[in-house]
Amino acid sequence: MGLIAFGVGLHFTIQANIGVFPWDVLNLGISKQTGIQYGNVSVMVSLCVVIIDLLLKEKIGFGTVIDALIVGKTVDFCNWIGLVKLQSNLYAGIGLMFVGLFIMGFSQFVYMRSGLSCGPRDALLVAMGKRFRKVPIGFVNVGIMAVVLAIGFVLGGPVGIGTLISVLCTGPIMQLAFTIVKFVPLDVEHQDIITSCRVLMGKDLMGKE
Repeated sequence: MGLIAFGVGLHFTIQANIGVFPWDVLNLGISKQTGIQYGNVSVMVSLCVVIIDLLLKEKIGFGTVIDALIVGKTVDFCNWIGLVKLQSNLYAGIGLMFVGLFIMGFSQFVYMRSGLSCGPRDALLVAMGKRFRKVPIGFVNVGIMAVVLAIGFVLGGPVGIGTLISVLCTGPIMQLAFTIVKFVPLDVEHQDIITSCRVLMGKDLMGKE
């Protein structure tokens, strides 16, 4: 449910029509330079992020895989049913962008607390947060987004005022959402795929039935 809500929020930010999210700036920039379709670029970028997560010793679980499958399909479904029309007014677009960001912020609390490991990008956020514990997790997220945006911009990805809003506001909005629900993502003990499989087979962590 959290990932579906996140996909709905992402759909809102896209339909705002004032600039794409930083990760999409990167994906579209790579697509422009290589001629590879956007979807294929997105998969490759996700796999690269997973490798970085593993190098940072962050757990990869069912949640990581489900994230890659559910969010994009939710956006496609929202587009198919025409949930929100493409905005043509700047102020309406800005408003819709903020609505989407708030939905995404609260939805991250929902799916991250499940403990089935984060999505590729969230796992990266948690891994970096563990290494900069004195910095609020929301501002760590701002740093990651800024780096991704810079690379995407150099590659020719589309950047607009909505991109600037998402870079500056996604982290603080997420931090606000976590504060409201009193959620500390670094305190969540995530299961990797192997552990989850053992649980599904009815075994505890010691291998007993």
